[in-house]
Amino acid sequence: MLNLWGSKTRKDCTGLNRRDFLTVGALATTGLTLPGLLKMRQAAASTGQPTRDTSVIWLWLGGGPTHVETFDPKMSAPAEFRSMIGHVQTSVTGLHIGGLFPHMGRAANKMAFIRSFTHGNSGHGGGTHYVMTGVDHPPADAGQPQIKPSMGSMTARVRGANSASGLPTYVRLSGLYGDGPHWLGSAYAPFDTSGDARNNINLNLPLDRVHERRALLQQFDNVNRDIDRTGLMAGLDAFDRQAINLLTGRAREAFDVEREDPRTRDRYTIGTAGLGANLLLARRLCEAGAGFVTLNYANSSQGWDMHSEMAPQLRQACPPMDRAISVFLDDLEQTGLSDKILLVITGEFGRTPRINGSAGRDHWGPLCTLALAGGGLRMGQAIGESSERAEVPRTTPIYPKDLMATVFHVLGINQQTQYQDQSGRPTYLLPEGARPIAELV
Repeated sequence: MLNLWGSKTRKDCTGLNRRDFLTVGALATTGLTLPGLLKMRQAAASTGQPTRDTSVIWLWLGGGPTHVETFDPKMSAPAEFRSMIGHVQTSVTGLHIGGLFPHMGRAANKMAFIRSFTHGNSGHGGGTHYVMTGVDHPPADAGQPQIKPSMGSMTARVRGANSASGLPTYVRLSGLYGDGPHWLGSAYAPFDTSGDARNNINLNLPLDRVHERRALLQQFDNVNRDIDRTGLMAGLDAFDRQAINLLTGRAREAFDVEREDPRTRDRYTIGTAGLGANLLLARRLCEAGAGFVTLNYANSSQGWDMHSEMAPQLRQACPPMDRAISVFLDDLEQTGLSDKILLVITGEFGRTPRINGSAGRDHWGPLCTLALAGGGLRMGQAIGESSERAEVPRTTPIYPKDLMATVFHVLGINQQTQYQDQSGRPTYLLPEGARPIAELV
């Protein structure tokens, strides 16, 4: 069965009435309802800069994916440094990636592999915060909350609600640390489909009692009929109607992957360990108006936090990812969405260049994993170089703030955008000195 609502992130080493509709998505600590949220987001959009009709799908490899075995195999390095799973020649002359990614290799002309991505924080929490927000925050490793809004929340703040479909701008299919709104406010938290919402917008339907998609869709259909019978829609203002349409209109259709051609569904779901299904759902959400969708993939016992016996875990995790991403990229091309949707593939850090005594690699913030596809950027290249043994950037380092600036470029967000923080001080969304990755734009 395909899981419509996503799944929780793996651990690493560390009966409806009018009131029901108006409290759908209520935020537990603020009492903010979905209609109120939509009003706030539309107000935000009305004062912001015009944005492009583009979206970002943020694929997080939780635990810290190895940069060597993914996109920088270093086969000329000594044995204790080079990729333990070999390499494959891609469709781009002279470009090699990890040996368990043959499908992605054939699709390399649609991708860009960043080999000088760095930030230096080797902690799970700290590295995640750095990549998600562009700001270093070591106390995150001690469980401290984030101190800067995430890119998804920034997107929601600038764009506001999607007036055509009512679908939230920022949707997450599985939770990630550092993906919240911080001083932007709870209105710009992600719409959380996993059911573990806390302060995020979440459907207040009894989803724990609805285990099959058909039952859930039947419930939506019953809601539609109840609304028509009582004339409720006529008595609600525009934002109340938009809140209802979020559940019963085009947004519901976006979540219904059964509307896809069965052949498309099969391509996405066969041999992809759930990642393909989530990528298909993410693509549908972007088509329907979402601007930023996050999902996590970690198909091994420790996610990507592979301190020991790495090779067997990679043979479990990499092939489904390889197939899912290649199917996704082919689908974007066939549907004409390659320039409209940017796929970002990254994690909190890379892994130590030298293989450790347990046949694994440990945390390594000085060089990190990053690949991108689509978004109207220049693809078919490797950007930057690492040192001979994949320890540090050999060429100009690319930092999380530069990735953020690149995402802003794709989304059409003014690089100088600023809002007042919790102290009332005007604050730029982008960290100082952030520039889009030159080779891509």
